[in-house]
Amino acid sequence: MLTILQVVDETTIAAGMDSFIKVSSKIGFRILIDLASVFILVRFIYYPIYKHRELFFTFFIFNLIIFLISFLLNKVDLSMGAAFGLFAVFSMLRYRTEDISIKDMTYLFLSIAIGLTCAVTKIKDAPDSLEYLFLGGVNLVILVITYLLESSVLMKKEMAKLIIYENIELIQSNRQEELLADIKNRTGINAHRISIQKIDFLKDAAQIKVYYYE
Repeated sequence: MLTILQVVDETTIAAGMDSFIKVSSKIGFRILIDLASVFILVRFIYYPIYKHRELFFTFFIFNLIIFLISFLLNKVDLSMGAAFGLFAVFSMLRYRTEDISIKDMTYLFLSIAIGLTCAVTKIKDAPDSLEYLFLGGVNLVILVITYLLESSVLMKKEMAKLIIYENIELIQSNRQEELLADIKNRTGINAHRISIQKIDFLKDAAQIKVYYYE
């Protein structure tokens, strides 16, 4: 009787170890694809353009949390609707202490989307190697499209800068050319258009957003 129990225990342990190794292998390859994709997105696309290091931690942690939660819940039959509900909750989070630009929120959204995609994407009746190849291809498409949109390959990249301008006589609509020439002469920025954000007649100054091509 004891021998039978020992055999059963050994079989159970072996099956458990086999399952553990299989799950570890799956999560290992997926998390490598996920982190590699986010690293390329943040380090080689986001940082060279915006030079913000303070959000590195946020991008990586949000991505990792979404990946782990989605992957683990997916193992207990998380529906795709629930996964996207979780994705929506995290994507709508805003920080109250700091203003986050739309571009920063977009990259946070991309980090979350990559984590979710790597965690729950499956191809029915396909081998694991094909799934990993598919995930790598999807993430590559996301990265290439993001890079092309951020670069000047598809279109000229328009930048904007906010300035305080004291010569408010030139902000009249019929003196736009003089205003652009004065801004270029003072700042060296080759502005092609402007938008007036705020006018302070008490200080004889205006807040102007200047648009120029990089």
